[in-house]
Amino acid sequence: MDTQSLQAFIAVADTTSFSLAGEQLHLTQPAISKRIATLEHQTGAKLFDRINRRVSLTEAGRLLLPRARQILQLVEDSRRTLSNLSGSVEGSLTLATSHHVGLHRLPPVLKAFTQRYPHVDLDLRFLDSEQAYHGVVAGEIELAVVTLSPRPNPQVESVPVWIDRLRFVAAPDHPLAAHGELPLSALVDYSAVLPGPLTFTRDIVVGSFSRAGLTVDVALSTNYLETLKMMAGIGLGWSVLPESMVDDDIAVLPVTHPPIERRLGYLVHKQRTLSNAGRAMIAELEGARLTPDA
Repeated sequence: MDTQSLQAFIAVADTTSFSLAGEQLHLTQPAISKRIATLEHQTGAKLFDRINRRVSLTEAGRLLLPRARQILQLVEDSRRTLSNLSGSVEGSLTLATSHHVGLHRLPPVLKAFTQRYPHVDLDLRFLDSEQAYHGVVAGEIELAVVTLSPRPNPQVESVPVWIDRLRFVAAPDHPLAAHGELPLSALVDYSAVLPGPLTFTRDIVVGSFSRAGLTVDVALSTNYLETLKMMAGIGLGWSVLPESMVDDDIAVLPVTHPPIERRLGYLVHKQRTLSNAGRAMIAELEGARLTPDA
């Protein structure tokens, strides 16, 4: 059972398409079909059903998929372990980050890393924090720098680097902005614009209201904080933003509630053998963790 056939099998399973799998692996569709045929011959089982141009896993395919991922991960870990013996920091590093962290927190770390280790091929992926988290759990991503989950998976080492203090905000002419002090309960009388329902930040914010027995009326959602700031700034609802994003375009609401904070940091799978490049990146992040925010 060769690794190339397993890579093709996983790509087809993930994309549900032979042509898209070919694009992902930079192969032609016939080459993908040949690798799947080879794997089906080796396993003695049909792995995909092709009905009305739709591709779906058979029962055998569903059984093989998690094992195929494990096999490729073991092969990659073995290669990484052997490569690490040289002590050199080179090769590839798959690093995922969210848009906010990647734009507002990570640039100094990336600049220092790329200057110090020019021979590392950095595969930087901008993903929602939740997607990056699942990529680390699945073994597809070596390292992620994102918003940390309030309920971390026990398979993942979750290390905070920065703390984001979140502030309640609204348009300067929003009715809530005219008050001197506001209880948390005052906000539920108005619509909110918040991150999407499956995001860690949304969980943190809504959880604060839930613990007070309150329900938030969410009118609009987006996972991009810059877009949330715009929507709040034009009066579509109140929102919650990191302190670092607050400026004269938006009003901070004087809510009498303990500060809501979210942790930003890095994730690695506890059972993954990190590359020398991965270890070097963590060292840079640890340096940032020891440096107080400006």
